Amino acid sequence: MNNTTIPGIPVVFEDEQIIVVNKPAGMLSQPGRAEPDSVSSRVKLACVEATGPMLVHRLDMDTSGLLILAKNRNAHRHLQQQFEQRRIGKRYQALLTTVPSGLGGCIQLPLRLDSDNRPTQIVCNEHGKAAMTLWRRNLACSARAVTLYPVTGRTHQLRVHLAHPQGLGIAIEGDRLYSEAEHRVKEDRMMLHAESIVFDHPVSGIRYSLQSLAPFLQIA
Repeated sequence: MNNTTIPGIPVVFEDEQIIVVNKPAGMLSQPGRAEPDSVSSRVKLACVEATGPMLVHRLDMDTSGLLILAKNRNAHRHLQQQFEQRRIGKRYQALLTTVPSGLGGCIQLPLRLDSDNRPTQIVCNEHGKAAMTLWRRNLACSARAVTLYPVTGRTHQLRVHLAHPQGLGIAIEGDRLYSEAEHRVKEDRMMLHAESIVFDHPVSGIRYSLQSLAPFLQIA
């Protein structure tokens, strides 16, 4: 078991093949055009033995939680295949701006980029890509808390599916793109956290289930 230290980024799991970190809210997953600092750039500096592309998937800048990175090309390819085949399980926690009705359900709304308002995504039945999210109330933490299971992994999928009138119709607290103006500045971060990820190890094949509690939720 390795023991890499990455400034500002907690390491949840690490071995010779992969590293799983707890991404802070407000940090890019990969370098942007105007912002070179990111999770992947910091991990690359810290993991000097790593080769090839490391980032396997991404989280929005404003989302916190578990992020997997590969240390070599074989591990990267193996993990990408798992994502493509939907063999990786993901669970998120979110705090909404108001209390939802119902106890849970399934949201299916196709999404595409709003080319006139990047990086916003919009629901589009004609040109959008299929997207599905399962959700349920998390009453143990808060009346406004929901647990989310993305079946697909479209950009901003959870945020749009929750906020859109044809979805849940309630935005995530602190969402700068999809919530009402008063909720964009109410919190110092968006209340969305990737709390669990389940995957097959790229070499051993062992099924791992890693957890990271949402920092903005407490058991009621």
